[in-house]
Amino acid sequence: MLKTLLVLGALAIGIALGMAVGGNAPGLVNGADVVGSLWLRGLQMTVVPLVVTLLVTGILRTAQMASAGRLTVRAIATMIALLWASAAMAALVTPALLAAFPLPEAARAALRGALATAQPTGEVPPFTEFLRALVPTNPVAAAANDAILPLIIFTLAFAFALTRLSPDQRAPVQGLFAAIADAMIILIGWVLALAPIGVFALGLVVGSRAGVAAFGALGHYVLVVTSVGGVVWISGFVLAWIGGRTSPLTFLRASIPAQAVAISTQSSLASLPAMLTGVRALGVGERTADVVLPIAVALFRATGPCMNLAVAIYVAHLMGVELGPVALVAGVAAAAITTMGAVSLPGSISFISSIAPICIAMGVPVEPLALLLAIEVFPDIMRTLSNVTMDMAVTTTIARAEGDKE
Repeated sequence: MLKTLLVLGALAIGIALGMAVGGNAPGLVNGADVVGSLWLRGLQMTVVPLVVTLLVTGILRTAQMASAGRLTVRAIATMIALLWASAAMAALVTPALLAAFPLPEAARAALRGALATAQPTGEVPPFTEFLRALVPTNPVAAAANDAILPLIIFTLAFAFALTRLSPDQRAPVQGLFAAIADAMIILIGWVLALAPIGVFALGLVVGSRAGVAAFGALGHYVLVVTSVGGVVWISGFVLAWIGGRTSPLTFLRASIPAQAVAISTQSSLASLPAMLTGVRALGVGERTADVVLPIAVALFRATGPCMNLAVAIYVAHLMGVELGPVALVAGVAAAAITTMGAVSLPGSISFISSIAPICIAMGVPVEPLALLLAIEVFPDIMRTLSNVTMDMAVTTTIARAEGDKE
């Protein structure tokens, strides 16, 4: 938490100093621009290898869990379906929120000018070309050209092929990808250790060019993305009511302790004991609770697809990038798939590794993510709160389907 506050403070000080300096110190602003750009490039260089290795290890881990029995398969299938539903919901709700409560045009123009060096990652092709390009003829070229969705498709196919190998054949490959993923996490951890410097530099540049509009835009961003996460929180009560035959008030009473832990710690893992107690109070049997909840904590972040896609859509709105149906479909697919590989990562790392691929797939600039990373502490509270609520709702629903609920 101290590091998060340090980064947040660096952003605020950087923007304030930039506002004070304005256009009176171009040398200082240009120097800060170079420092901020170098830090951002350090984040970007880890995205492709991290996405590939995390997807491979995530699919293999999921397949190993699914081999444990019918209850596990049902739990994983339900969670995957909810992840896709979460992404689809964001594709509908986020544009609606931005249409109803748009960022003032003056603030958009100011920030767009401040982030003038941010470039779209390429146009999304027409739908027929989009479908044709999903299968890459050269996966290495796809990685080199940031063709993220074809790369994800190849990685998924490769990972599923690995599950068909014998354990002796699969183990060395799984170990290699796990080691590469761990090395990438260490590397991005080093880059994030410099976050106060990088965010301060970027904040100074934005503050000098956008002025007070920068603060207003960041607050607007937090409200929009948090509202999308709030839909998942409400959906948890609906799922428990329809799927688990548990009234919203009863579910609320049982989930309040876990939700309190989630808000205070921003950790689903730390909330697990309270979640176990809560679902047992709802009549869920130990057999289901002891299997489904640990799987949910290990594999399932219900807010991952929707809030990650909401961030990408917001960046597009901010930068004036028009998102057509094909771009939104690409974003939904990237959001749903990449979430499964990033569940076990710290929030700051998963923010970059999960959202950057979505932006790339949709043709949206990734540079603004570096600034938004500094204020992720606020949406992250909603992420954890909604994830914990949905974990309990899924467990209640599966218990009823299994006949393991009183």
